[in-house]
Amino acid sequence: QVQLVESGGGLVQAGDSLRLSCAASGRTFSTYGMAWFRQAPGKEREFVVGITWTGGSTYYADSVKGRFTISRDNAKNTVYLQMNNLKPEDTAVYYCATGPRGGGSRYSSLYDYWGQGTQVTVSS
Repeated sequence: QVQLVESGGGLVQAGDSLRLSCAASGRTFSTYGMAWFRQAPGKEREFVVGITWTGGSTYYADSVKGRFTISRDNAKNTVYLQMNNLKPEDTAVYYCATGPRGGGSRYSSLYDYWGQGTQVTVSS
């Protein structure tokens, strides 16, 4: 069993930066791919970025390429999402997800474990 806890969300202005963290419990964390998803009000949950268990491969949604960076520290059981040049359309609840099948992919159905989410609000 893996438990995920996100942190680092908040209210910022357009152009600002935030770093989200996702702390995981469970010995198998380091062997699982991780991903961040987000859900804006009235919209479906969407993939943001994913990373393989080694950190050797990363995958980004087109909307965040060049602005967001995912990284992981397996020694700390933590994955990070550095978000730069934030835009109002980035406003959403951000969730981290993991599981043995995910592999950092964009398909939410492949992830077995989800955090509770952290709110990111970007004002214009």
